[in-house]
Amino acid sequence: MVLTIGELGRATATKVETVRYYERIGLLPKPGRTTGNYRAYTQADLERLSFIRRSRDLGFPLDQVRALLELADRRDQPCATVDALARTHLAEVERKIADLLALRRELSGLLEQCSRGTIADCRILGALGPSDDR
Repeated sequence: MVLTIGELGRATATKVETVRYYERIGLLPKPGRTTGNYRAYTQADLERLSFIRRSRDLGFPLDQVRALLELADRRDQPCATVDALARTHLAEVERKIADLLALRRELSGLLEQCSRGTIADCRILGALGPSDDR
């Protein structure tokens, strides 16, 4: 099976520019070329790009995606390193959720204090900074 860059992109819901970017940074190998000098992707390229896309969908940053790909290429190794990367990422996700929940509480509290009066009396703007001219 040989795929063009457009077909590869459609099969993985990845923009062509993103496929080229992943090639430039070494996440995807440089593809072979057709006689017309078009990129020619294989089933292995499709599987690798699908792996990258799924990793990115789960929020893994590119450096961790690279590490996961390197580990996936060494299938005989123990998976402790993969587990550690996933646990580190999960902790980061949980930290972000906690930050967002705190932000939600703060914004909700500000909105509850809103008297719907004039800007001069606005509690939300007052909480955001100095109110000298308000």
